[in-house]
Amino acid sequence: MRRSDLGEFEEIVLLAVAALSPGAYSVVIAEELEKETGQTVSTGAVHAALQRLEQKGYLQSSLGEATQERGGRRKRLFTVTNFGGKILSDARTVRNNLWDRIAPGELSKMGLNVSGL
Repeated sequence: MRRSDLGEFEEIVLLAVAALSPGAYSVVIAEELEKETGQTVSTGAVHAALQRLEQKGYLQSSLGEATQERGGRRKRLFTVTNFGGKILSDARTVRNNLWDRIAPGELSKMGLNVSGL
């Protein structure tokens, strides 16, 4: 795998965009991440990550239609590019390969709480 500059938060933002597409915008991405992680996620942090991911070529954005609930303003909608999809696929491959190398029960032996894994 070639080295990417994808951080952990950027990776989950990129994954959320893929999961929420074609309606992915900063507010719903932050809500999805809060639901999935149980952590507070600011829309500002999501917005900054979206900008970085777009600059890296992992995302592209376009303006959606104006909506009443936003006072006629348009949402910036994000989608994963082919390059972004490749980066996600590469990251998943590395993670899966490492998880597959951990013997069943090994994490429990280390005293780690692994319920749900």
